[in-house]
Amino acid sequence: MEYINTQIPGVVILKPHIIGDSRGYFTETFRQSEFDAHVRPIRFVQENESCSVRGVIRGLHFQRMPYSQSKLVRCVRGRVLDVAVDLRSASPTFGKHVAVELSDDNHLMLFIPRGFAHGFSVLSESATFQYKCDAYYHPESEGGIDAFDSSLDIDWRIEKSEALVSAKDSCRPRLSACKDSISFNGNLYDFL
Repeated sequence: MEYINTQIPGVVILKPHIIGDSRGYFTETFRQSEFDAHVRPIRFVQENESCSVRGVIRGLHFQRMPYSQSKLVRCVRGRVLDVAVDLRSASPTFGKHVAVELSDDNHLMLFIPRGFAHGFSVLSESATFQYKCDAYYHPESEGGIDAFDSSLDIDWRIEKSEALVSAKDSCRPRLSACKDSISFNGNLYDFL
């Protein structure tokens, strides 16, 4: 596995080694000891999967403290643009994002630490998306920001008029409107 740091510390791209032949391929997608050594010690407790059609944008979602989640995400079928937005108010990269195309062709994964909003857009006809979380989903702590907030400057590779967004996500506030209620204002290392 190759671990690639991004422009936002703590957000890491994982590139597995693919062993392929005429029968197909094999890859190791997670090894606890390597992840702990190269990214950070972690214990994943929940794994989720979604299937979405072209044009769907899921996000930008987060969970408020003390239920915030780190995620290890990947696209096992199809192609998505995966986005992580820094919500840590003490961070020099607050409001900045990392965007990475994840697909069944490139096998890339993205680790998103606590203190980030997360979302993805579906670029293929459909996509199956999986993610591991280090904390359980807590509905009362769920939050989100508008995926099309112009201050975030995210190119979802889908026009807003063509995006398929849930009713809940279509009503999310801009980052500036919810900045004070996000509560990720502790020491940056609290979120790693």
